[in-house]
Amino acid sequence: MKFTNGYWLAKDEYLINSPLEAYDAQTIAADESDYVSETLEVSASYQRINSRSDMLDVGNSTISIFSPAEDIIGINLKHFDQDDHNPLYELTTESVTPLIEQTDEYVSFQSGQLTARIKIHDRFNLDFLYRGQRITGSEYQAQGSIDDLSNQVLGRVMHPNTVTGAQAMAPSGTIQRADHYMREQLSLLPGTKVYGFGESFGAFVKNGQSIDIINRDGGTGSDQSYKSIPFYLAAKTGISKDEQTGLYYGVFVNESQPTSFEVASEVVDRVSFSTLGEQLEYYVIAGESPKAVIGKYNRLTGGSALPPEWTFGLWLSTSFTTDYSEKTVMKFIDGMFERDIPLSVFHFDCFWMKGFEWSNFEWDKAQFPDPEGLIQRLHDRGLKVCVWINPYVSQKSPLFKVGKAHNYFIKRQDGNVWQWDLWQPGNAIVDFTNPEAVAWYQGLLKRLLDMGVDCFKTDFGERIPMHDAVYYNGNNPAGEHNFYTHRYNEAVFELLKAEKGADDAVVFARSATVGGQQYPVHWGGDNLSQFHSMADSLRGGLSLMSSGFTFWSHDIGGFEENASPAIYKRWTQFGLLSSHSRYHGNIEYRVPWLFDEEAVEVTRKFAKLKQNLMPYIYEEAKVSVSAGIPLMRPMYMEFPDDPNCADLDRQYMFGSDILVAPIMSETGDVDYYLPEGHWEHVLDQRQVTVDHRGQWLNENYDYLSLPVWRRINK
Repeated sequence: MKFTNGYWLAKDEYLINSPLEAYDAQTIAADESDYVSETLEVSASYQRINSRSDMLDVGNSTISIFSPAEDIIGINLKHFDQDDHNPLYELTTESVTPLIEQTDEYVSFQSGQLTARIKIHDRFNLDFLYRGQRITGSEYQAQGSIDDLSNQVLGRVMHPNTVTGAQAMAPSGTIQRADHYMREQLSLLPGTKVYGFGESFGAFVKNGQSIDIINRDGGTGSDQSYKSIPFYLAAKTGISKDEQTGLYYGVFVNESQPTSFEVASEVVDRVSFSTLGEQLEYYVIAGESPKAVIGKYNRLTGGSALPPEWTFGLWLSTSFTTDYSEKTVMKFIDGMFERDIPLSVFHFDCFWMKGFEWSNFEWDKAQFPDPEGLIQRLHDRGLKVCVWINPYVSQKSPLFKVGKAHNYFIKRQDGNVWQWDLWQPGNAIVDFTNPEAVAWYQGLLKRLLDMGVDCFKTDFGERIPMHDAVYYNGNNPAGEHNFYTHRYNEAVFELLKAEKGADDAVVFARSATVGGQQYPVHWGGDNLSQFHSMADSLRGGLSLMSSGFTFWSHDIGGFEENASPAIYKRWTQFGLLSSHSRYHGNIEYRVPWLFDEEAVEVTRKFAKLKQNLMPYIYEEAKVSVSAGIPLMRPMYMEFPDDPNCADLDRQYMFGSDILVAPIMSETGDVDYYLPEGHWEHVLDQRQVTVDHRGQWLNENYDYLSLPVWRRINK
């Protein structure tokens, strides 16, 4: 969200007050409810204090500095002390004893090797230093306590168009409180690149972009995201392994309501972030490498869970609007086995339930007369069974009356159930802030588990009301919007843990928020059956992997439209060299023999390749979970000393040793980059040694191969 008109002026509708001088600092001892040992509390005035008269008619910001873990410093900016009634992310904290120092010139707060330092009785400035070196900071007038005056209808508000902290004035007795925002701007050192923000499908390096953290169901080719994460990783990469030239830190904005980021856009050498309300909280996380930063953020937000080994095999879906029944399902499974294609999971998409009644959690007996028997037959073939669910209940579903009668749904302010006709007629939305609604929903799913279902595809969770909405817990609906997916996936995952055991629990989720990596696996949503959408999907996945998530998947062949044989075969290679692999589509079955005979050969070869790589993949998965880093890694994360890797978004590391460059063209041509090292091609066993300058390659591959290299003797 942009508040300024150029570098110096505010837009006409905004009044921006900034802390101009910090005049007081005190150490606050922790009480039993605090998760930090001590807090440094700094008071900063919206004007410079030269005399006692400057202490009148002026606002303050209270800046609280604390540490939830070593090398992580939290900052809470507060204007008025008011509760925003937003849900709070659950953070995993450690015992930290900070070093707090106060001199005549500044106060400082140190956690591990990270220090926050604020000038006292001088032009306001907040710096963050890691190992004594400045990595970022909030410069003079960067912070903002901002009034949106455009909605004021009483009185005539007069304010100068400046950002120097002057106060708005209105005739006596006619003051109406304006909408209020809090803003921070953190500086970027020259050469710093910014990554992350969840599954963001735009340019991989986020510099120059405006990003709103709000979950939306917008596909994989727009500026909307199913998984919006208010976290970014900043990397200023050096070129020498012998010197400490790399600077890496992350910034996590601890706000569940929609938050807006301007990434080197509104102010081109800063990342600005803002949210509606009277306070704003963020954390700076420092480390010696991108992996170290991501790992610290991952642990702070709950850590990752390791999916069971069977989930890494090939998943086959009924697809969405295709016609399917028990006969169709068995025909496809038999076809895979007859063609010697390894299969791990069969997924039943939406129409396992009757149309217009989603969700009723009852099998459509016309198509599946014996679901228990069918599930047992699939188990007998060595397959696991996944079924599609969502958190919505159609008015036509028998469950609607139950949910309405027991207050299990989100309501409108007039007391009625919040409904619309999007997706299903008269859809209501389960209110997971109501513990009784959670228990009811879990009970409906338990009946399916008792039938033999092994896991659930937790679809949707993004189109959740923020306006004219009332939640059971009374929270701000804007805060519950993004947080909804956390409650939803947590309810399903915890049920699976209770019924299947912690080692066998897995969901296949589309939406996520902060901490969602605790409930794997996530897939990329509704992509197109086109090469550019394949590239979009990978960019989104690598951005999610830069945001604290460990595992990720995507619809092989694309979801929308009919896939060409070329798309199907190239996407099969990519999908079976991803952490999780699933064939799924909208209007078209995704079994290989419906494309051409070579597609069968490609699927068999790469399904068996992944099967043969499983000892490596699963060991790397364990290491990734322990370290809090992704299994599919952006190149910059594995090679932070190589500046050529900083922008690469069409190749990735699969674990620490295997490099994959998916082919995204009809011709089989591919450009990719090999960093320094000794490499062996996984498929044709040729070897190459690359020196410190790296090597760019332009090659052509048939459908039975692609660039997939393994580091040797590293």
